[in-house]
Amino acid sequence: MARNTLAGKSKGKSKSAKHYAANKKSRKKKQEYDKEYHSTTKRKKYRSKLNAKNRKAGTYGNKDGKDMSHTKKGKMVKERQSKNRARNRGKK
Repeated sequence: MARNTLAGKSKGKSKSAKHYAANKKSRKKKQEYDKEYHSTTKRKKYRSKLNAKNRKAGTYGNKDGKDMSHTKKGKMVKERQSKNRARNRGKK
């Protein structure tokens, strides 16, 4: 699979990114947790469902900056990646 060319394009670092860059022990603990969490069957199914919807919508891997987003009613619609991924993350 091709590398995501949009990844790593931001200029600034969040507080948590700075923390993990400075604290090797914390970073290792977080990486272990993330590895375990994202390898669960539930997460794999969720990712595959979203990827399938992205492919069907023609927005997967074409660098158009769009994602499939869940609405409150449960439908899936196209939305800008930045808006979709920033939602429900708390205050910065």
